Amino acid sequence: MKDNTLRGLFVEQLRDLYDAENRLVKALPKMAKAASSEELRSGFEDHLEQTKGHVARLKQVLTSLGEKAVAKKCAGIAGIVEEGDEMMDKDFAGAVKDAALISAAQRVERYEIAAYGCVQAWAQVLGEGRAAELLEKTLQEEKATGS
Repeated sequence: MKDNTLRGLFVEQLRDLYDAENRLVKALPKMAKAASSEELRSGFEDHLEQTKGHVARLKQVLTSLGEKAVAKKCAGIAGIVEEGDEMMDKDFAGAVKDAALISAAQRVERYEIAAYGCVQAWAQVLGEGRAAELLEKTLQEEKATGS
């Protein structure tokens, strides 16, 4: 990180989330395809559309800060997605595979709730009201999905 200020940390973490959300845009269709329950499949498909909105919102926040929407590798989500891929590759079937998929999805949501909670608070501290509003909206969506 070049800028060792709160604003620098804020931008870095927004870019981390930008990477995370883009990784999830790629992972969610695989999770939907692996689901045996139609309800779970539909939930993953709905969450995919919401996640695409999160990507757009992060891009909007970064642009409003005068920053480029450039991803910084999110090691946390990369690891969680890798674990999810490993679960999907196991020989689980039916409801057991769905339980594994739900477990992976819950891990993602908890990570995102923590990350969005931080960047939303930092936006407030930095006086970035519009960014704080947009990030709060995403935070509430993540909380609703994670419950």
